[in-house]
Amino acid sequence: MRALLLAAGRGLRMQLPENQQMPKCLLPFGGMSLLERHLRLLHRAGIKEVVLALGYRHEMVVEEIRRLDWRPRPRIVINPDFELGSVLTVHTVADDLTRGGNVLLMDADVLYDERIMQALVADRTVNRVLLDRDFEAGDEPVKLCLRAGVPVELRKQVAPGLQYDTIGESVGFFRFDEPAARRLAVLVAGYVDARGHLPHEEAVRDLLLERSAVFDVADITGAPWIEIDYLADVERAALQVLPMLREPVSPADSSSRSATAAIRSTAHDGPIV
Repeated sequence: MRALLLAAGRGLRMQLPENQQMPKCLLPFGGMSLLERHLRLLHRAGIKEVVLALGYRHEMVVEEIRRLDWRPRPRIVINPDFELGSVLTVHTVADDLTRGGNVLLMDADVLYDERIMQALVADRTVNRVLLDRDFEAGDEPVKLCLRAGVPVELRKQVAPGLQYDTIGESVGFFRFDEPAARRLAVLVAGYVDARGHLPHEEAVRDLLLERSAVFDVADITGAPWIEIDYLADVERAALQVLPMLREPVSPADSSSRSATAAIRSTAHDGPIV
C-alpha cells in the first residue's frame, strides 16, 4: 500500500501576506509539522511508500523532508499549475495511482488522531471512505450522504430532494484497491482534458456514484480531527484538537526541526504572525 499526500495548494483562504504564506502541511502543532505527523502515522500503520504531490512553494516542503531525514525518502511530484485545482494535482500523480497495489489518497492539511489512520487501513476491505457524523452545518464541509450504507453523494452542497438516511462530513482521506485506483485515474484525466478546474473530490464522487467499485464506509465520529482552511482553524487545531490526540510519537523523540522556523505559527499563544 502507498500513500499519496496532496499538498500542492496555496491556501489562499488563510489570507496571509505573501511573505508569510507557506504550504499548510508545514504548519507546526505540538513541535511537529502536519507533514511529519502524517509520516509518523503512516509509518506506524506499516505504510513506508509515500508520494508527495507538491506545488506552491514546494522547495519549503523539500527542505522539511531534508531536515527530517525521513527514510525511506518520500517521492516528490510537482504540479506547476497547482492553482488550477486539486484534480490536476491528482493527475500529476496518476502513475503512482495506477502502478498497482492499494492506494491511500489524503489531503495533507489535516490534523488528526491515530484512530482515523487505523480506521482507514484496517482489515481487508480496501475501498473505503471516512464519515464523521458530528459536523458543523454550512457550505464548507464536504458532505458524505449514505442510503442503506451506500454512498449517494459527496459534495459541499446536497441537492434538494436527495434521498439518504445518514449524512456526515468526509475527512478527505480515501482508500482504493488497484481497479478502483485505475478507474479514478481515468475519471481524473477526463476532468483535466475538459479543463475542469475542480476539486479532486468530484472525480471521487463520480467513482462512488457509478458503482463500478464497492466502498466501505468507516464511521470515525468521536475521533478528533480538523482540516486547516482558515486562520481560525489554526487556533482551533492547537487549542481544541491537539490536546485530544493520541500522539503516535513524542516530538521529544525526534531530533528534527521544522523547516517553518522562519515562518512560525504561534497558534498556541495566538494567531500566525
